[in-house]
Amino acid sequence: MNSPADIPLKEAKAHPAPKRRPVPKPWYRSRGWWLKQFHSWHWMSAAVSLMGMLLFAATGLTLNHAATISASPTTTALSAQLPPPLLPSLAPPVRNDAPLPSPVAAFIDARLSLDPGGKPAEWSDGEVYVALPRPGGDAWISIDTQSGAISGELTDRGWISWANDLHKGRNAGSAWSWFIDIFAIACVLFTLTGLLLLYMHAKPRRSTWPLVGLGLIAPLLIILFFVH
Repeated sequence: MNSPADIPLKEAKAHPAPKRRPVPKPWYRSRGWWLKQFHSWHWMSAAVSLMGMLLFAATGLTLNHAATISASPTTTALSAQLPPPLLPSLAPPVRNDAPLPSPVAAFIDARLSLDPGGKPAEWSDGEVYVALPRPGGDAWISIDTQSGAISGELTDRGWISWANDLHKGRNAGSAWSWFIDIFAIACVLFTLTGLLLLYMHAKPRRSTWPLVGLGLIAPLLIILFFVH
C-alpha cells in the first residue's frame, strides 16, 4: 500500500514537466546565416566579375611580356576637302581648345569615319588640329582654315595593343572607366567574401592559413629583395 508521500512522486512521473525549448540565436549570431550570406555574395560577385577577370588576367600576361610580343602598326593617310559653305564656321573661336563646329565634325565623320565631335581642338593661325587617340591606335586630323583642305592619319597597332589599352583604361572613354570601377568593386567583394569563407571553413582544413600566408608573404619578399 502506497503511503500518501508517494502519491505526488508518482503523479510527477506520470506527468513530467514539459521540456524547455531552446531559444533560437539571433540572426547575427547564427553561423548558418552568415555562411549563406557569404556564399550568396561570393558567387554573385564572381558572376559579375568573371569575364572581366579573364580579360584583365590575359592582358596582364601580354603587358608583362610586351617586349617579346611584336606588333606591326599600320598607318593610313587620310584626306578630304571641306565644302565651301562650311568654311565660315572655321572662324577662330574664343577659346583655343574649343571643339570643331558640329557641321564640320559631322562632315569629317561621314567622309573619314573619324568622329571629332566634342573633342578639344588646337586652333592656330590658318590651321586647326584635333588629336583622336583610341585604344590600340591613334589618329589625328588637321584642317586648313583658309582652303578647307583636310589631312590626317589613322594608326592601328593590332588587337593585342587594343586589349592592353583597355586593361590600362587608356583613351577608352568614360563608359569604360565606369566599368573598371564597378569591376574593381566586384573583385574586392569577391576576395573579401572568399577570405571570410576561408575563415569559416578553416578549422578542419589545416593548410588554409599557411597557403593564405604564402600568398601574402611571397609578393612582399619579391618586392623587398628583387624590386629596385
